[in-house]
Amino acid sequence: MDRDSFERLVAEVLDSLPPEIQGWLDNVAVVVARRPTPEQLAQAGLGRGDLLFGLYSGVPKTRRGFTYGETLPDRIVIFQEPIELMCRTPAQIRDQVRRTVLHEIGHHFGLDEEQLHRAGV
Repeated sequence: MDRDSFERLVAEVLDSLPPEIQGWLDNVAVVVARRPTPEQLAQAGLGRGDLLFGLYSGVPKTRRGFTYGETLPDRIVIFQEPIELMCRTPAQIRDQVRRTVLHEIGHHFGLDEEQLHRAGV
């Protein structure tokens, strides 16, 4: 899939979120990258050769205090190549992009891996 089409999938997921959720996505940038860097893999606790679909970097909303402000935006990166490697059809890619975006947004809202797993994302 070309980069523009993949970016449109990510944008579609974001656009499909309820307005009240979209309103809480302040100071967060959602971007697409081809594949994770070694540093991003390490940040996620993974090593070379491991697959990483997405990564949240920032201060979760639940940890922001009164001193939070004037900071760089949080960042959600969706990695195209690992998703394409695991999915066989365009429909599977679309589903995985949605799950990944929702998963990383969950981290933005302060949910940990266990909570996200229980929620099915």
